[in-house]
Amino acid sequence: MEPLFAGTRLKVALLLLLAVWLKTDVTEALQVSPPGPQTIKKAVGERVSLGCTFIGGPGDTGDLDVEWSKLNPDMTLKDQLILSYTGSATHYYGNTGLSERLKFEGDPKKGDASIFFSAVSDSDKGTYMCKVKMAPGVDTRKVTLDVLAPPSVPKCWVEGGEEKGGPVSLRCKSYQGTIPLSYTWTRESGGAMPATATQDPQTGELLIKNHTDGNIGSYVCEAKNAVGQGQCKYALNAYNPTNKVGVIVGAVIGALLLLLLLLLLIWLLICCCHKHRYVKEVANEIREDVPAPESRPTSRNSSLRSVMAYRTHPGVQYSSVRQKNLPGGVSESRRGTSQPATAGEGLPPLAYDQRYGYAV
Repeated sequence: MEPLFAGTRLKVALLLLLAVWLKTDVTEALQVSPPGPQTIKKAVGERVSLGCTFIGGPGDTGDLDVEWSKLNPDMTLKDQLILSYTGSATHYYGNTGLSERLKFEGDPKKGDASIFFSAVSDSDKGTYMCKVKMAPGVDTRKVTLDVLAPPSVPKCWVEGGEEKGGPVSLRCKSYQGTIPLSYTWTRESGGAMPATATQDPQTGELLIKNHTDGNIGSYVCEAKNAVGQGQCKYALNAYNPTNKVGVIVGAVIGALLLLLLLLLLIWLLICCCHKHRYVKEVANEIREDVPAPESRPTSRNSSLRSVMAYRTHPGVQYSSVRQKNLPGGVSESRRGTSQPATAGEGLPPLAYDQRYGYAV
């Protein structure tokens, strides 16, 4: 039995020695603190620090190498190296704007590899990893940076009316800021919040039932998120209810009068168009009751006036101005031919006609 117990004691002692050795080895290895992941929330433009301190073990005698990388959400893609410390020199990577805002906060040679952003922007949000190497020791730490926008100054208004006896809905809305936003209504003057008031912190509505004069006062709405807040005020009044029947009747009468006026204008326009068209037709119409002008008679003989480009007139007889009677009853004109005169035949005497302005 003694040899059996002796062998058992030996195994237990060896296990204890192995456990102590492993514990000592782990404790004395390179460690980055604080351990575990961390999430930091900051507003746009604020200064933010990403901590990464480390302690090297006795066996870590290699050169110090520190790397800060921004992890890619897609695991299949390569992470982005932004800052490193190797051989007592600092190296920047990426765009110039980032390197101007990113610096080591401490001295890596003294065990502080923390960094800080002088003015964080929305593009800086993401998960960063600090990796410290001092051969043979290696350790890492991840920090998630969440960049938020504070809420803008909200807008306060009343939806509907402020009539007594009815419900009143006060609204509050901030149109900028990182969600989720929460809204809180308080009464600044006039007493405590009405007993019938209920508010929704998500929509920003304050509903007051059975509005009375006791609810008159100044109300304040505050919109806030994790990085900031903003507020607005509204002065609530109470008015007597309006006569809705009279308003409806007045609106109907006004609409009818407007319709009648429109019809009257259309009728006047049509009358003016018809009158203008009638005047044009009458002006262009030929008068049938006016007799046509009389035509001038033509002459049997050419006269001096017709020779001088006077127009002859049908139905009018013309005689020569000068004639010479020859013996035997033959008359001879100065220009024309002679014709025998018939016994008892004579020419009628010439008479001045006022219609034509010469003798015919």
